[in-house]
Amino acid sequence: MTGSRLPTVGRRLVTVPLAVALAAVALGIVLLALLTWPVTLLVGRRRRLLRFSAFLMLYLLADLFGVAAAGWVWLRALPLPAPARNQLLQKSSYALLGRLLTLLHSAAERLFGLRIEVTPPTPAADDQSSVPVLVFARHAGPGDSFLLIHALLCDAGLRPQVVLKQFLRWDPCLDVLISRTPHCFVPPGGDSAAAVAEIAALGAAVRPGEAVVIFPEGGNFTELRRTRAIAWLRRTGQLRRAARAQRQRHVLPPRMPGSLALLGGSAGGPADVVFVAHTGLDRLDSLARLWHGVPLREPLTAGWWRVPCSQVPPTRAAQEEWLTDQWSRVDSWIDHEWQQADPRPG
Repeated sequence: MTGSRLPTVGRRLVTVPLAVALAAVALGIVLLALLTWPVTLLVGRRRRLLRFSAFLMLYLLADLFGVAAAGWVWLRALPLPAPARNQLLQKSSYALLGRLLTLLHSAAERLFGLRIEVTPPTPAADDQSSVPVLVFARHAGPGDSFLLIHALLCDAGLRPQVVLKQFLRWDPCLDVLISRTPHCFVPPGGDSAAAVAEIAALGAAVRPGEAVVIFPEGGNFTELRRTRAIAWLRRTGQLRRAARAQRQRHVLPPRMPGSLALLGGSAGGPADVVFVAHTGLDRLDSLARLWHGVPLREPLTAGWWRVPCSQVPPTRAAQEEWLTDQWSRVDSWIDHEWQQADPRPG
C-alpha cells in the first residue's frame, strides 16, 4: 500500500463508523420527535425536529448504502483489466450518485417543502448539443451544490466533473464515488498551484456529454465573506475589482486562479460556458434561519444562460474582465428575483 493511499484508507476507517454512529443518533432523535408529535400539534409547531432528524437519518443511510454498493462494484471489477475496471467504476459511480441524489431530492420535497423553478427549463438529455460545457455556478445556501449536480446528472443527462472542497471527502459516499470520476478536491485556500493545475486538466479533457462544475466564489455567500473578500482585494491593490465587488450585493467576487485555469484549460477544444444563478436558499445563511425557514414557504428559483465557445475571449486578461461581467449579470439576476419576492423599496 503506497503512502498516497494511507490517508484515504485511514480517513474512510474513521468516516464510515462515524456515519453509522450518527445514523443511530438520528434514529433516536426521530423516535423522540415522534413521541412528542402530539404536543407539537397542540402548540402549532411545524415538526421541525422530526423533519431535520428524519432527513439526516435518511442521508446517512443513503451514504452507507452508497459505500456498500460501491464496494460491491469494486469487487466485481477486480478481475477486469485496468481500463475496463476504471470504466466500470466510473459508469457505476455516476449511476449510483444519480439514484442517491434523486432519493434525497424526493425526501427534501416531502420533508422541507422543496420546490424549484428553473428558467429556462433544464434541457433534456436528448436536447444536448455535441459541445461539452463548463458550468460556473453561484454558491449560496445549504445543499445548492447537490441540487445542481442532480439537475445536471438526472435532468440534463450530463456527466458532471466537480471542483469541490476537500472537506467534503469526510462524507464517505462522496469520497468514494467522486474519486472514481474526474474531479478536483480543493484544499483550504483553494489557489494552490497543484489545485489550479488539476482544474486546468479537467477543462482540457472535458468531452461531449460532460460538464465541469466550478463554484468561482470558493464558498457559500455570506455578508461576512463578502466584506472580507472586498477588503482582501483592496489590500492586494485590486482596487477596480474591489469597487465592482462593492456594487455587487448578492455574490462574492470570483476567485480568478481556478476559474481562469478552467477557461484556459479548455482552450484546446470547444466548450460552451454555462452560468447558473439561484436564490431562495441564500436566505438560510445561519442555523437559526435554516431552522425557522423550514418548511420552505416559497419555491427556489434558478436561472442560467449559455455562452457559445466562440464568444469566450481567448486571452487571460480578456477572460478575467469577461468573467467579472458575467458575475455582475449573476448579481443583477439575483437582485431582480429579490425585488420580485419583496417589491418594497430598499
